[in-house]
Amino acid sequence: MDEGAREAVSLHRRLMLAMLATTLLALFVTGVVLQHLFAEHVMEQSRRTLAGQLEQVLTQLEFDAQGRPLVNEGRLGNPRWQQVFSGEYWQVEAADARTLAIAPEPLRSRSLWDFTLHLDAAPEAAGGIGQYRILGPQSRPLQALAQTVTADFADGGRWRVLVAADVSETLQAIEHFSGLLTVSLGVLFVLLLAANIAQVRIGLRPLARLRRALDDVLDGHESQVRGQFAQEVQPLVTQFNTVLTRNAEIIYRARTQAGNLAHAIKTPLAVLQQAAQNAERTGEALPVALIDEQVSIARRHVDWHMARSRAAAAAGMPGQRTPLAPVLERLLRAMRLIHAERALHIALEPAPDAALAFAGEEEDLQELLGNLIDNACQWARTRVCVGVSVLDAGEARLCLTIDDDGVGIAAEERAQVLARGVRLDESASGTGLGLSIAQELAGLYHGSVRLDDSPLGGLRVTVCLPLAGNG
Repeated sequence: MDEGAREAVSLHRRLMLAMLATTLLALFVTGVVLQHLFAEHVMEQSRRTLAGQLEQVLTQLEFDAQGRPLVNEGRLGNPRWQQVFSGEYWQVEAADARTLAIAPEPLRSRSLWDFTLHLDAAPEAAGGIGQYRILGPQSRPLQALAQTVTADFADGGRWRVLVAADVSETLQAIEHFSGLLTVSLGVLFVLLLAANIAQVRIGLRPLARLRRALDDVLDGHESQVRGQFAQEVQPLVTQFNTVLTRNAEIIYRARTQAGNLAHAIKTPLAVLQQAAQNAERTGEALPVALIDEQVSIARRHVDWHMARSRAAAAAGMPGQRTPLAPVLERLLRAMRLIHAERALHIALEPAPDAALAFAGEEEDLQELLGNLIDNACQWARTRVCVGVSVLDAGEARLCLTIDDDGVGIAAEERAQVLARGVRLDESASGTGLGLSIAQELAGLYHGSVRLDDSPLGGLRVTVCLPLAGNG
């Protein structure tokens, strides 16, 4: 299985495990909460019933002359208190030593017969009601409420009044409910699991289509990812197609440049080969001037195509940012050294904002500005001035002006000097590529180069380039 297939399986497995875990957790928490709420509700109903029965017993509680408790059972409204081991009971017992001496045996309902309910807890505070779980007759679980009261006579004692009810059926009902709830949640889990499986498969279907489309691109059947995809996937497809287009353009430009370069240096090589054959046939030495001329031509072509190829590959790439000020400072410092014997005044007026940056490669900016400034220095008499500004005409552009006080170029000849390798003055040094390389580089970045008359009396070259945003 290839890496892409493993990633797809892994994504499917992760989604399934996440859904399985969250579903199990949600159902478990739901089951626990529902079971707890049901049990609390049922036991609360039982407690309320016992509270009413406790109130009945307290209402009918009296004391004789010796301080012993009496309960008028005929006035109690619950007939189950008269049935032996019926599951509902009441009891009145001594709560301190004084009352224990008066009545050692507790007063009980007939339903208790001779069984005594025992509470392993201290008597309740005055007015308080205690709630207990105890064992009753036949070891049946009971829920009990107890309240401690004080006899209303001289130096009366304290008595604990207790009512209890069998909760076996209640506990069985809770257990039965828990079983039904478990089964119901189990069925719900199976249904949710089936829904999750369907949801994952349907949700991942666009990715499967995308993989098939990518396979078509890899197999050479398509040059782009074709088809309509989900809104969440479509931006990825669009960006991927942009990358494919960009790569195709780079490859096309590289092939074109390689072909152009091969064609351009074919002539110098043929001339050198012919000269070598003639020298071999005649026995004469190769003419040095011819070799130098043809090597110079080949070098110019190589420089031209290398600069253009590098810029073409880099132009338009996102995230490129080259601060302008450091590049200009290095170039001007280098030009002052190169043309030191001429004592040229090379100035940057005014100094650019440190935040200004070119949206492209630093090497291309150096190549472009270096050619323009060097060309201005070669033709200047005494002065070269570089200026920087920002042109905001719909889209912010970085504009640089290079002025010199040389002889300038006539308006009708300016288009000609931008052609590759053209020099108006053949006696001057250089390859004639400076202005043409600058124009070519600027064009690759969707910029421009314009020639005008300079306020200094010579030529003004204005180059506009894309401005990088603040990083």
